Amino acid sequence: MLVAAAVCPCPPLLVPEVAAGAAPELDAARAACTDAIGVLAASRPDRLVVVGPAEQSGRGPHQQGARGSFRGFGVDLDVRLGRPGGDGTDGAPEAAAERALPTSLAVASWLLDRTDWSAAPLEGLGVGEPLAAERCIRVGGDIAALGDRVALLVMGDASACRTLKAPGYLDERAAGFDAEIARALGAADVEALKALDEELACELKAAGRAPWQVLAGAAEGAGLSGELLYEDAPYGVGYLVATWS
Repeated sequence: MLVAAAVCPCPPLLVPEVAAGAAPELDAARAACTDAIGVLAASRPDRLVVVGPAEQSGRGPHQQGARGSFRGFGVDLDVRLGRPGGDGTDGAPEAAAERALPTSLAVASWLLDRTDWSAAPLEGLGVGEPLAAERCIRVGGDIAALGDRVALLVMGDASACRTLKAPGYLDERAAGFDAEIARALGAADVEALKALDEELACELKAAGRAPWQVLAGAAEGAGLSGELLYEDAPYGVGYLVATWS
């Protein structure tokens, strides 16, 4: 059963080494993410599942100890998804350990390491951005059934079309789309997330759509309440931080 969830954005610029100057405009987002992960720890989960968007090579499960890297962004920085197993191994089968974490889970790994996560064992799941809503919701339900006290760390960005300099250029629909996502996350509105327009989300380059719908599937019937901790679009991309508990 899902007992808590944290929703965080996943731009590599959250990592100061990648930002090459700490990107102080993201300090508030970093602080909100730290607070959100604190809510997860306080829920006393027996398992944490980290969900984030992924390209083809990063889709599927990633076990504790799996490696990620920011070398593709010109930074000599490697991360792990949680601490390696206590038996001296990576905590993951060799084949799984060799498969690199997708960027979203690498950012999550950095956030968890920054907060010294030790509250529960964890695992990751990379989901394809084109994954249909019905499948996302079903995956979420399967995650919630993994244990008596499951927590979710959900990584994903809102639209990338908020300004002329945004990655997706300016789209007048983006602000309204992001506002509705912020409202739904802040209210823990499961039905609103389940009903997200997949086509519109794709057109607005909202990488969080599939992970948010996984969250909706996991939270169905859990009776959680939400709180929006952060909402902004410093680079023309919507970044949101919320907690459900």
